[in-house]
Amino acid sequence: MERRAFGKTDMKVSVLGFGAAEIGFSEATPETVDRLLGTALDAGLNVIDTAECYNISEELIGSTMSHRRDDYYLFTKCGHTSGLDGDDWDPAMLEQSIDRSLKRLKTDCVDTIHLHSCSEEVLRKGDVIDVLRRAKEKGKTRYIGYSGDHTDALYAIKTGAFDTFETSVSIADQEAIDLTIPEALKREMGIIAKRPIANVAWNYQEKPENGYYQEYWERFHKLEYSFLEGNLTEAVEKALRFTLTVPGVHTAIVGTAKPDRWTQNAKLAGKGNLTEKEYKEIRSLFQKAAQSDWIGQV
Repeated sequence: MERRAFGKTDMKVSVLGFGAAEIGFSEATPETVDRLLGTALDAGLNVIDTAECYNISEELIGSTMSHRRDDYYLFTKCGHTSGLDGDDWDPAMLEQSIDRSLKRLKTDCVDTIHLHSCSEEVLRKGDVIDVLRRAKEKGKTRYIGYSGDHTDALYAIKTGAFDTFETSVSIADQEAIDLTIPEALKREMGIIAKRPIANVAWNYQEKPENGYYQEYWERFHKLEYSFLEGNLTEAVEKALRFTLTVPGVHTAIVGTAKPDRWTQNAKLAGKGNLTEKEYKEIRSLFQKAAQSDWIGQV
């Protein structure tokens, strides 16, 4: 699998990374996760992305993959109490959250800790950034990053405090392509695309019950992407390859609890970037349909 230099870090990341939210929220079995992640690592994937609030995700990764820790880069996120005492973004709670993540993941150090959709208001106080800096100084993480969207993300990038940046970008979510990714590139940040296939929200005949998918479903009803009307696998391929074609994107995080699905996605990503013509056509159609409230989705 193709690997890309990850900004100013010393990492070279696989273009397809594993997003571990789904295994956590679906409460996948350790046996399933062992097969899923083991197969992915064997095929060349070297990025696993999780968070403190993804239910049992961190525990599953720690219990199944800690013995292969040298085979992958491990990213997690912090910010929410997720069962700890205190308030979201409280510095003391954040320190506890980071230590809890390391314990769950069965590792002494992760490769990046991201602040998880932290607001500009909180960032301006500086305390949360200081917590991550101390964690880096103490060897609990190699790098620190910000995960989020819209103007909060723009402010985070402009602080110059972060090494990596994770944001939503897809055929249905393109604000970051103009607003934040160019700024992150100027600072040589490693850039991670989350929700790179827009949750395949176009494939629902009726509005999804899952609120996480609804905004993209509504956008797809206004976007005139003819390629979404045909074969689903071909549509997913084009959507994924679009995200990987975005200048600056180093890796795209895709989540699944089905081992066979990851293998399929890896084959799609292996087909490389879209042609310049294909890429520009999708950009043009999005810009034609986009409304003022089509901001990046957390």
